[in-house]
Amino acid sequence: MLAVIFLTRTSMGFQFQSIASVAPFLVDDLRLTYAQLGLLMGLYLLPGAVISLPGGVLGQRFGSRRVALWGLGLMAGGGLVTAQSPGFALACAGRIVSGVGGILLNLLLAKMVSDWFRGKEIATAMGVMLSAWPFGIALALLSLGPLGAAASWRASVQVTVAAALASLALLAWLYRDPPDLPAGADGGRLDLRLPARVLGLAVIAGLGWALLNAGLIVLVSFAPAYLISAGTSVARAGSLVSLTLWVSLPSVPLGGYLADRVRRPNLLIVAGSLATALPMALLPLLPGPALWLALAGLLIGGAPGVFMALLPKAVDPEHLATSLGVFYTVYYLVTAAAQPLAGFARDYSASPAMPLYVAAALMAATVLTIGPFRWLERRPVVVGRV
Repeated sequence: MLAVIFLTRTSMGFQFQSIASVAPFLVDDLRLTYAQLGLLMGLYLLPGAVISLPGGVLGQRFGSRRVALWGLGLMAGGGLVTAQSPGFALACAGRIVSGVGGILLNLLLAKMVSDWFRGKEIATAMGVMLSAWPFGIALALLSLGPLGAAASWRASVQVTVAAALASLALLAWLYRDPPDLPAGADGGRLDLRLPARVLGLAVIAGLGWALLNAGLIVLVSFAPAYLISAGTSVARAGSLVSLTLWVSLPSVPLGGYLADRVRRPNLLIVAGSLATALPMALLPLLPGPALWLALAGLLIGGAPGVFMALLPKAVDPEHLATSLGVFYTVYYLVTAAAQPLAGFARDYSASPAMPLYVAAALMAATVLTIGPFRWLERRPVVVGRV
């Protein structure tokens, strides 16, 4: 089941990266400005702040597998619209539809991993699932650009449609809920309400997860511009920054495996976040950017799997899908604000290095969420909903 989930989530990362991989051909064909291109890239995740909570509720009501299949169908349909679009507006519409599908899929795959690995090696399993996203992006970087050059950007986007349809067939054919899934974990009544304690846990965990990811997103978004300002060529700057991504591919599942063995999740989150923040902050201060970027990808491995396991361990199965909806709503809201914040810091300071310090600060701030989460987790369950 974990292999099915991994392959299915890979198709999401693959489609997400498709526009960036064929950007020059897309700009020429549709006569886009680079501002429009950036919007087209960002539209994939933008619906997350609106879709995540109802997506979790739908998963709780209709079942994780069924709603994940809907998500893959939307990914395929939106990809087809984008691939056939004659202009910017229709391409945006297709990208939004694909993004809604991807967000539904992302949310429900996390629920599926929780269902299968609750009480088992859940941090390892979450680490494996999380590594599928950068793996899909890496596949897109390797394949879609050359395909766009040899054929067209539309052919590259159509390949991501084929990947979504293949994942839909794989999930429909092979995935089954675990036999010990508690009654009421899926298929219950449509209900947006959560116990106050569960809501608080979801918000705090979502904030921590957002800070962790925002630090990494700001790093890979602004490090190329910093390196170029320091005299690095454009091609080499992109190659150097990709080191963080490539090194994180094995480090994240290995970090989850370590977490399940040492059983010190708080230590791994705190140490991993602070240790990752250090090379981010040192990158503009010391020579050897390849070393600091690779270290950031390596050291971040200890935290993601543990963080994604926090909520499933603390929340009862009946409320897990809806609480994951809250979790992802907070995640998308905070991460959407991170890049503008880093850009403002860059403009205000007139320093290309300032966004890297913002990235380090966001990453380090992750540790501030662990204490409140554990305090609330230990509080007695009180009857009542919000």
